Amino acid sequence: MDAFIYTLVRAADWRAAEAAGAYDGSADDARDGFLHFSSAAQVRGSAAKHRAGVSDLMLVEADAAALGEALRWEPASGSSRPGLFPHLYGALPLSAVVRVVALPLGADGRHAFPAGFD
Repeated sequence: MDAFIYTLVRAADWRAAEAAGAYDGSADDARDGFLHFSSAAQVRGSAAKHRAGVSDLMLVEADAAALGEALRWEPASGSSRPGLFPHLYGALPLSAVVRVVALPLGADGRHAFPAGFD
């Protein structure tokens, strides 16, 4: 599977994760029992579907290999979206994070992703 995976986190939640040393996930993650991630090819769609209009969003890139067996690639539950999605069964340790990038909203209301997410 992909070498790097991505999750979308509100800025305040990410600052709390940095202070704690790990990201425990959102309320949606807690409800589902795992942290939701996307591949590079999936993350734009995930942002549009699940985080549309969120102005304080951070794109968190993680090294998939650093997550070990806690990372599983599974179908999205109750979704017609094709493909397997990375799900992390446990907290995201900051040691696995490669980079964190702000995702501002563009003039069209969509998140402005860095190069490479086309």
